[in-house]
Amino acid sequence: MKNVAVIGAGTMGNGIAHTFAQFDYKVQLIDVSQSALDRGLATIAKNLDRMVAKETISEADKMKTLSNITTYTNLEEGVEYASLVVEAATENSDLKLKIFKDLDAFCPEDTILASNTSSISITQIASVTSRPEMVIGMHFMNPVPIMKLVEIIKGYSTSDVTYKTVEEISKRLNKVPVEVNDYPGFVANRILMPMINEAVETLYNGVAGVQEIDTVMKLGMAHPMGPLQLADFIGLDVCLSILKVMYDGFKNPKYAPCPLLVNMVMAGKLGIKSGEGFYDYSESKKAEKVAKMFQS
Repeated sequence: MKNVAVIGAGTMGNGIAHTFAQFDYKVQLIDVSQSALDRGLATIAKNLDRMVAKETISEADKMKTLSNITTYTNLEEGVEYASLVVEAATENSDLKLKIFKDLDAFCPEDTILASNTSSISITQIASVTSRPEMVIGMHFMNPVPIMKLVEIIKGYSTSDVTYKTVEEISKRLNKVPVEVNDYPGFVANRILMPMINEAVETLYNGVAGVQEIDTVMKLGMAHPMGPLQLADFIGLDVCLSILKVMYDGFKNPKYAPCPLLVNMVMAGKLGIKSGEGFYDYSESKKAEKVAKMFQS
């Protein structure tokens, strides 16, 4: 199983492509946008450069990794020879169902179809295919090349053979696979997203400021990153989508998104990807930080 197609060249998609390619899989990276593919490849190259600088890989390793990736804007062409497909498109159920319906039509009969979804039902995704026993969740953590965990989610009809195959592939990528059942948010986001949402509520209610909330969680709870900074890193739109899926799935008010989070997403304040979220990541802010460094 050496031909792997990755759908989506965004943050998760390019990280997944990077990881497979680094472990010598032939990767077909697919996106509807050529500019997104170009950005994805540039990100992979930049991340590999960091690894070379830290001497964790050689320049030859970097070049080999990049040579293992081929890009496509045509889904049918990209998955023609894939043994495994990992879908990493936007966290939108309608979009994912459309993609999996197309994958079922375009992929060879023995291709395993995996989704990197962080909250959407694998059973629902599998229902639009003729191979539900070969559909599975393969939820990587961001940044993919560094984080060890892969949540492997079995849908109602996912076969043991499919699970064992994906488990073994995860181990070959030097990841730690954890079996999870198919419920909204799975494990990681079922626990993480209410914490992030509560941090947003704490800010919304005026209990403390952004940096104060994050400092309490970092210094008091030994979290490497505060929940509001983490939300910026994940993408506030992604956090909102996951909370909505869990709220719809459980009908429990504890998963209802904070109004502040909703408003920030509507205003386009999505975190790092938009240049501003709970923190400011704009170029002007970077210039201000550099100026302060020279003044000190």
